[in-house]
Amino acid sequence: MESLTLNHFLTLSAILFSLGVFGVMTRRNAVVVLMGIELMLNSANINLIAFSRFNGNLDGQMLAIFVIVLAAAEAAVALAIILNMYSNLKTVNLDEVDQLKE
Repeated sequence: MESLTLNHFLTLSAILFSLGVFGVMTRRNAVVVLMGIELMLNSANINLIAFSRFNGNLDGQMLAIFVIVLAAAEAAVALAIILNMYSNLKTVNLDEVDQLKE
């Protein structure tokens, strides 16, 4: 049985990142765009942890924990903005939101 190499992790990360970019670029729903951004952050975490494992140090794993905390804070703020947008404009479609309101 073949063991996992760095190339396996990098390929998985590239696929996840590509799916995230595709979701951000093609979708107009704010929640789906937020999920695409989360996919991109998770693919960066896979890269950080894979390089950390194959280099034999813990620097990448500590940075991955920081990215997870950053992603949680970003999701909380983004969801608050989306809820506020829905309560004011009755839509989460990003094409229909073209101006800032007070």
